[in-house]
Amino acid sequence: MQPRTRTALALLATMLLATPALADGYDTRVARVLRTTPLIDGHNDWPEPLRDRAGEQRWSIDLAAGLDRRTPRYDTDIARLRKGGVGGQFWSVYVDAALPGLEQVKQTLEQIDFVHTMVARYPKDLALARTADDVRRIHRSGRIASLIGVEGGGQIDGSLSVLRAYHDLGAGYLTLTHSRTIEWADSATDDPRHGGLTAFGEAVVGELNRLGMLVDLSHVSEDTMRDALRVTKAPVIFSHSGARAVNDHPRNVSDAVLRLVAANGGVVMVDFAPNYVSDAYRRWSAELAAEKTRLNAPPFGGLLIGQPEKAKAALQDWQAQHPAPRVTLAQVADHIVHVAHVAGVDHVGIGSDFDGVGSVLPEGLDDVSTYPALLAELMRRGWSDGDVAKLAGGNVLRVMATAERVAQSMSGTLPATGTPAGMDAGGTSAR
Repeated sequence: MQPRTRTALALLATMLLATPALADGYDTRVARVLRTTPLIDGHNDWPEPLRDRAGEQRWSIDLAAGLDRRTPRYDTDIARLRKGGVGGQFWSVYVDAALPGLEQVKQTLEQIDFVHTMVARYPKDLALARTADDVRRIHRSGRIASLIGVEGGGQIDGSLSVLRAYHDLGAGYLTLTHSRTIEWADSATDDPRHGGLTAFGEAVVGELNRLGMLVDLSHVSEDTMRDALRVTKAPVIFSHSGARAVNDHPRNVSDAVLRLVAANGGVVMVDFAPNYVSDAYRRWSAELAAEKTRLNAPPFGGLLIGQPEKAKAALQDWQAQHPAPRVTLAQVADHIVHVAHVAGVDHVGIGSDFDGVGSVLPEGLDDVSTYPALLAELMRRGWSDGDVAKLAGGNVLRVMATAERVAQSMSGTLPATGTPAGMDAGGTSAR
C-alpha cells in the first residue's frame, strides 16, 4: 500500500471515530450549560388542554409521567420536563378570546389556581417563581421554576384592578392581545380597529411596568408592537414568536421591530408552531382551510354542503394528493439565528408553545424532552456555550431583573385608574 493511501485511510478512520465523539461533545456542552443556566421556556399551554380534556380530573390526574401515551397525547409531563433539562417554565393561563369578558376573568382565575395547585402537588419537582432571583434559587435546588403568563389582554376585561389581582396571584406577564382585536389593542390575526394601542392600552403598559410584570407582544399587530415599545419603560418579551423575514406570518416579528427590541433590551422567544416556523406549511395550511370551505361550509356554501361524510372523504383525498410540507428542528434554529443576527444574541430566547398547537410539531421537537437537541443544533452552527446560555435562559432572566428594577423605581407611583370607555373617549388616567 502506498504511503499516501495509508495516510488517507488513517484520516478517514479518524474522522469516522471522531463523529460520535463530536456528538457526545455537544451533549456534554449542553448539559454543562444547563447546570448553571436554567432553560426557561416563555410559553407552554399545558393547563389549557388539561382543562379541556381532563375536566375536573385535571386537579388529580397524575402529571408526573405517561401523558405521552394518552390519545391525544400531551407534549408535557414532569418526567419529560426533567429529561429536557427545563429549569423554568412560563405556564400560559390562556382562555378563549371569544368568551364574554367576565367569563374570561373567571376562567383565568381558575387557570391560575390550577397552576398553584399543580405546584403544590409536586413540591419536589416544581416551585412557584416571581423574580429572576427566584428562578435561579429554584434551579439551584434542583426543581423547575413555575411562572405564570396571562395570554390575552381580553382576560382583564378592561379593568386595571383585575390586572393587579392577577399580579398579586403570581402572574408574570400579560400578552396584550390573543387572536382577536380587543377594545384597546389590535391583534396580528384580526382586523385592526385602533392603529395599535389606545390611550387605555398605553395605560396598561404603564401599569405592567409599575407592577414589574412583563409586557408580552406575541399575537399583537405590528402597530401595537411599535406603540408598546414606544411607551414602555421596561424591556418587553415576545413569549412565543418567530422571525417574519424567515416566514412572513403576521404573528412573527419584522426586522424593523427586531431592531427596536434590541434598542429596548427585550427578547424574542422563538416559537415551534409549524404555521409560524415554515412558509411552505403556512401556505399549505391556508389551502387546506380553503378546501374545507369549498367542500362544505354550512349553511349556504360548499360543493358537498350538508353531506359531511362525503366532504370528509373528499378532504382526505385532497390531503393524500397534497401532503403537508415537512417542518423541522433546523427550521426553528433558522428563526433563532435570524433573530440573533438582526437583534443580537442578547435578544433571543425559546418560547415553544408546547401543548398549544395541536398534534403537529417540528421533526425533532416532539415534546418538552427535546430542548437539548435544539441547543446542540445551535452549537453545531458555531454558537459558543456562552451564547447558548443566553438563548436558554440568560436573556429572559436579564429582562426580568430589569423589569423588577423599573418597578422599584416606580414604587412611589400610584396605581393607574380608568376604563377603556372613559380614557379612549377623551378622558385621562388618574394616578
